[in-house]
Amino acid sequence: MEKVKIPDYTQNRELSWLRFNQRVLEEARDESVPLMERMKFVAIFTSNLDEFFMIRVGSLYDMAAVDNRQRDRRSGMTPGEQLSAIYAAVAPLYKERDRTYADIKKQLNPYGICGLGFKGLEAQEKKYVKKYFKDQVLPVLSPQIVDANHPFPHLLNKEIYVVAQLKQGGSTMLGIVPVPQYISDVLYLPGNDIRYIRMEKVIMEYLELVFDRYEVTEKNYICVTRNADISPEDEAYADNEDFRHIMKETLNKRRRMAVVRLETAAPLGKEMEKYFCERFHITPECIFRTKMPMKLGFIFAIADKLPDSMKRALTEEPFTPQPSASLAEGRVMEQVKKKDVLLAYPYESMDPFLQLIKEAASDPDVLTIKITIYRLAKKARLVEYLCAAAENGKEVTALIELRARFDEQNNIDWSERMEEAGCRVIYGFEEYKVHSKVCQITYRSKNEIRYITQVGTGNYNEKTARMYTDYSLITGDQEIGEDAAVFFKNMAIGNLEGVYSHLIVSPTSLKQKVLALMDEEIRKGERGRIIMKMNSVTDMDFIRKTAEASQAGVRVDLIVRGICCILPGIPGETDNLRVTSIVGRYLEHPRVFVFGEGAEAKVYIGSADMMTRNTEKRVEVACPIYDGAIKRRLIHDLRVMLSDNVKARQMCSDGTYQKKSREGAPVNAQETFMKEAASARRPSAPAEKPKERQSLAARILRIFRRKK
Repeated sequence: MEKVKIPDYTQNRELSWLRFNQRVLEEARDESVPLMERMKFVAIFTSNLDEFFMIRVGSLYDMAAVDNRQRDRRSGMTPGEQLSAIYAAVAPLYKERDRTYADIKKQLNPYGICGLGFKGLEAQEKKYVKKYFKDQVLPVLSPQIVDANHPFPHLLNKEIYVVAQLKQGGSTMLGIVPVPQYISDVLYLPGNDIRYIRMEKVIMEYLELVFDRYEVTEKNYICVTRNADISPEDEAYADNEDFRHIMKETLNKRRRMAVVRLETAAPLGKEMEKYFCERFHITPECIFRTKMPMKLGFIFAIADKLPDSMKRALTEEPFTPQPSASLAEGRVMEQVKKKDVLLAYPYESMDPFLQLIKEAASDPDVLTIKITIYRLAKKARLVEYLCAAAENGKEVTALIELRARFDEQNNIDWSERMEEAGCRVIYGFEEYKVHSKVCQITYRSKNEIRYITQVGTGNYNEKTARMYTDYSLITGDQEIGEDAAVFFKNMAIGNLEGVYSHLIVSPTSLKQKVLALMDEEIRKGERGRIIMKMNSVTDMDFIRKTAEASQAGVRVDLIVRGICCILPGIPGETDNLRVTSIVGRYLEHPRVFVFGEGAEAKVYIGSADMMTRNTEKRVEVACPIYDGAIKRRLIHDLRVMLSDNVKARQMCSDGTYQKKSREGAPVNAQETFMKEAASARRPSAPAEKPKERQSLAARILRIFRRKK
């Protein structure tokens, strides 16, 4: 096989991702962060790592099975070599996480928040736990032995099982007890303090009552992580089969995929380690011991249980998303017809966008509402308003991406609800996920067809809009509206080759346009300027162009939250490149691209990261910013982020990150934006014109003419 030439300024994406998650863990160790927030960062780190194993490690296992000679273009490593490097890099992260968790847990004890083992229980508490186990837990357990007549059961992904070696007479066998999903993960103990014990510890303590005919030895509890990298493209498509059905089958298959990691609470004996390795077809490097809980969802429930007095000491000061300073009270639709509006979540509320859809649902001049949906909250006002619009006779089209990873079932449920209300639901393309965030309202104005178009950097998820930073542009620009109308038409007829005058759309024009705009800056040499904010950078064409820009003297700043496969500061290659990462209270999520400086700068916001999957295998949309005030605001925000010396870290030439040195006053970008949002003044509401009274006959005539 031909050897892949690896540039000096690139690194492996998986190891880069692990360094991102390490930055999340560093937030959990930051003593300036309140204790419960630090514990939440431990939970986020853990959840991130779970998904990494399910998706990225699972994908590498598949690649290794198909062709282990294929080399990564950024690091030259085979899939097998990448897996070995990942397992080696993860092992010290487990130890660091365990130490961090133990330290935070110890500091929470004086506040009466105590996660306990049996040794830490008081006598009365032990009686309470035993009674609870006998009355509420033991009757619903499903224990099993494994022997010739009882085959090894299928262990569900990310569920906890208590295991033990059982002896009876001269025989030795394995006993397995699933921790039931329908009982609480933790048992709260009586009293005013928040004292609790994990359910798997309770079950393990009383295994002798579960397996009362056996001698119980080598007790432990375990959790398997399975490959979840299922692509519907790999499934056989039946003629005319509903894509929803295929996705349901895909989710069922995911539950049965191969094991890529085994977590244990205590070290496994040699015999049991060998048994599990053979059973799951894994090697010992895939086994990780954790001294902390394997599930940390209960941390968020504990935070909610805190009394107000304790919340002030242990959690961040609450922040409520503010009303947009660009909009007065009153009808949003009339205001955005006259001027562009930019919403910045979570500093500003998502409510103006939702209000816009609600107004459109009942506005007699509105003809259609079209939207692309990738992720929605479990409870979504947006869907209620879209359904109301359909029930009011509007034509509502929703392109719902059923393959939004781990939100598939939620999206299936919403698609069925919307169809029942009369919305037209389409699913996109077999080989291309639709990841764009575009919404369009079409209305009639003085016999003209007009548009209101929204383009965002994040999902229409009302829950995450309070936790993720994102931008949402709402514009009445007719030319952008015409582009969006063509976009929705192309999506409906399966055309990926659409041509647009203003919007840039992958897989056809987004990467090409970005590279062309970078070329414009390269021609300026040292006068060139590029600032781009994204979540991830892996696309090799973009990486090479970035290096070319640096070599031409262009000052390039990449603000990248997670994976970044280009290395800055490589002599002669990326001397003029800086890579900044911000990990803070909110998850950084916007994609903003700036080319040039001052009034001539070209600014775009959109849904795409510079990853090959986004630029070549997804439908993404980025929109130019033409409004001068919005353009200046976005550039201001990027400059604040680049000035951050509290939560920002800069990448070194070896791919590691360092906190920026504190020079001058401390700048925390997210806190700055919260203060700016809280102090911004809304414009005064325009005086409403007195409504003309119409006779019933006149109103009926008006409705008749519109339908005609």
